[in-house]
Amino acid sequence: MPDLKKTLGYRYLQDTKYDRHDISSYQMPVINHTSSFKEYPDAEKVPLQRSGDHAGDDLWKVLQERRSVRNYTAENFSRTELSLLLWASQGLTAQAGKYFLRTAPSAGGLYPIETYVAVQHVEDVAPGLYHFDVRGFQLERLTSEAPGEFIAHAALDQIFISEGSATFIWSAIMRRNMCKYGHRAMRYICMDAGHICQNLLLAAEALNLKACPIAAFYDDELNYLLELDGEEESVLYLAAVGK
Repeated sequence: MPDLKKTLGYRYLQDTKYDRHDISSYQMPVINHTSSFKEYPDAEKVPLQRSGDHAGDDLWKVLQERRSVRNYTAENFSRTELSLLLWASQGLTAQAGKYFLRTAPSAGGLYPIETYVAVQHVEDVAPGLYHFDVRGFQLERLTSEAPGEFIAHAALDQIFISEGSATFIWSAIMRRNMCKYGHRAMRYICMDAGHICQNLLLAAEALNLKACPIAAFYDDELNYLLELDGEEESVLYLAAVGK
């Protein structure tokens, strides 16, 4: 096993530190900007229900009872519940100038994280792989087959993933964040994914659903599933949700 100080994670953390004495001469890499929103214009659209006045459990109770759960039934949850999960994790809440603010925070309001959903057991939503169109608050259907077994296999054969109602897949479009923050951006991108996932987990608990975050997977296999190049955009994080 390599020593801690020889690991890539340790080296990255050290190499992206800011120092008070050197900050004025810090050299930021020049990285071109990219679009703030990703859309699939030709995909079939599935409208989602806005959050409205949903009465959920008390926040403190939700925080107390949230646990990672890996056993699910094949029972459907509703399209409304799926809508609420998506809104809680990435829903638009306000606009400040050119920035669209969401339920989860993001460094610089740049939101580099994209959400995909593998639907298996959701009422009124056909099984398949979808992209979440944040601005249009709708799902864009990418495939007509539920990829749960493929995802479970790619996630080191964690079979429970294929048994849930839906699996949320979060990728990062690196350029959105790196064009402003350079080398340090990866810190913020990972934080963004964590904020979004925690919102999803708490929303699931409030809806009496169960969820489990997953970070162990073969990156390129999931990138292949989503047709991502693994360079400009790459999968970072997953969460299975079910009853």
